[in-house]
Amino acid sequence: MTQQAIFITGGASGIGRAVALLFAQRGWRVGLADVNAAGLEETRAMLPAGAATTHLLDVRDRDQWVAALAAFAEASGGRLDVLFNNAGIGTSGPFATTVPADLERCIAVNFTGVVHGAHVGFPLLSATPGSVMLITSSAAGIYGAAGAAIYSATKFAVRGLAEALDGEWAGAGVKVRTLMPAFIDTPLLDQPTGGSNQLIRENVRRAGLEISPVGDVAEAAWAAVHGPVLHTRVGRTARKLWFAARWMPGALRKQAQRSRLGRR
Repeated sequence: MTQQAIFITGGASGIGRAVALLFAQRGWRVGLADVNAAGLEETRAMLPAGAATTHLLDVRDRDQWVAALAAFAEASGGRLDVLFNNAGIGTSGPFATTVPADLERCIAVNFTGVVHGAHVGFPLLSATPGSVMLITSSAAGIYGAAGAAIYSATKFAVRGLAEALDGEWAGAGVKVRTLMPAFIDTPLLDQPTGGSNQLIRENVRRAGLEISPVGDVAEAAWAAVHGPVLHTRVGRTARKLWFAARWMPGALRKQAQRSRLGRR
């Protein structure tokens, strides 16, 4: 089959849905994966008829990865032009008082899930000329976000994995890229900030920071897949943070000590 194909985790909503819509509109076959069966069907209904397959997938489970990618490869004729490791969850609040199970779940979804996807997906990626693995990192992977320590740590982890694999997989013709959005208009912003009844969205607005449309991330994903940049920052806040982390780390450290505002 000559139709290019993208497999998207977290495809039931948010960034995953927006990227699915954009790539399908531009003629790609789409594999939608998520634990949310109803959300998957909602996304598929938004796409052109026959453009997508859906796959129930808990990214923490390697066996489910094997089954999902095998089913997708059957539908795509063995092509995997882009593996979009996008599924993620947010965890905020004081690290020392966070329930251990919540810490472990965040690590398992945000990092171990990406590791499974990369490991299981590599044979298909390496068999598809010009393929890309795209990972959703975060502005929280630029500088540690006080009040979202474990989330931030997982986003640093996938950033490091991307940098390592972009070098390691170059010989196989597979590129690796990340997206580093700041505050994006997705359901994650409607979660309470840890230790309070306030939504993350409310805190972002109170701080005077912008919330970017999710469509901006989809366009950034398209640019990342087709361009030479390893880490694509999305939104003014992410770009400013990248600059500050390089040139003003002391100021960022002081700000982190004063603030517990989570990032996405």
